[in-house]
Amino acid sequence: MNSEFKHVAIIMDGNGRWATQRFRPRVWGHVRGSAVVSDIVQAADDLGVGALTLYAFSTENWRRPNEEVSVLFKLLHKFLLKERARLIANQVSFKVIGDTTRLSPATKKLIADLEAETANFNGLKLTFCFSYGSRMELVRAVNRFMEENPGKELKEEDLDHFLMRPETGDVDLLIRTGGEQRVSNFLLWQIAYAELCFTPTKWPDFTVSEFQRILQSVGQRERRFGGLSPKAVTTENKQAQAIHV
Repeated sequence: MNSEFKHVAIIMDGNGRWATQRFRPRVWGHVRGSAVVSDIVQAADDLGVGALTLYAFSTENWRRPNEEVSVLFKLLHKFLLKERARLIANQVSFKVIGDTTRLSPATKKLIADLEAETANFNGLKLTFCFSYGSRMELVRAVNRFMEENPGKELKEEDLDHFLMRPETGDVDLLIRTGGEQRVSNFLLWQIAYAELCFTPTKWPDFTVSEFQRILQSVGQRERRFGGLSPKAVTTENKQAQAIHV
């Protein structure tokens, strides 16, 4: 299967509720959910997805209990250690976007080293959004543009250039697991014309099979980007010709 989607983004939601339903601590859900990440990254690569962006930790998630936040930090560190060799072998270009200043020095070094080592790879573009918020990204992009271009009018393509990972482009498909139906300050600029899919499956239960089914199902939708479908254009032309007869 060669995916029609150049850029897929996923809000990995439902870990805590998944654990609570099983009378376990919320952090247990994050641990189980972290295992799913590796499977979906590999599947996206195998299916020919060009870019995969995962919402791992939002700016709003800092309001959660310290224990839960600490576990999320440790899971990121563990993922980098565990998956480094596979990402490199698969020529995956890896990057973390967001405010990483509160990560441990060891984790920040792991990120920097992996980003540098994979920067020129031409495989899947894998992005982790960590301590990320889209409004923050947009404000940062505008400020950077004004600093570098004083007095110049900002255009859409200019803003694209100053985003945190401009090379991934617009999102074609946004998936949110866990049953909620909102975008939660995630890639607001990039999802302007994205297809949206909300699944009730909580992230720890999200499988490669469901991921494939979503790609296949949503891939059958007609994406018009504000225009008309070929069938509608043909109908409009016939109606116009009939009026002039």
